[in-house]
Amino acid sequence: MWNVLLSFSGLVALIQLLFLPFFPESPPYLLLQKGDKAGCLKAMKQLWGEGNYHTEFDDMMKEKAVTKGTKIMNVLEVLKEPSVYPQLSTMLLLLLSLQLCGLSATASLQESIIPYVSLGVAISELISIIFCSSIIDHFGRRILLWGGYLLMALILVLLETSLLL
Repeated sequence: MWNVLLSFSGLVALIQLLFLPFFPESPPYLLLQKGDKAGCLKAMKQLWGEGNYHTEFDDMMKEKAVTKGTKIMNVLEVLKEPSVYPQLSTMLLLLLSLQLCGLSATASLQESIIPYVSLGVAISELISIIFCSSIIDHFGRRILLWGGYLLMALILVLLETSLLL
């Protein structure tokens, strides 16, 4: 019955895919990134119900005024910015410590290739973080969520169908 358990995650993905279009974008995203005041207020009402959200809206407008002069940077520009080097080095140290903790040694690999596997996994994770962050900046979270859920549901349906055949 493991195939039924596996198909359960596909069912959850399908349900999320069906309901995702009915949820609004994040109000701060609509106001700060897109500049859509009416959409922001509409999203607030849809998320929080009827009410007076002028204080929250005013706070977001203040945040927008504060960040108006700042440039929104992509991932590669952030990596070139010297002021974020301490945070980046801390994250890199954490990533490397996770890779060197010995998890690759439990994967039944030859002892001589374990350091290379650990290094390869760390480099792959670092590249995927940069690549995925760039994709999220370019396309937005909502489209990527739709695509991910649709792809996950499709693959699990195909897997379940192939198991039944």
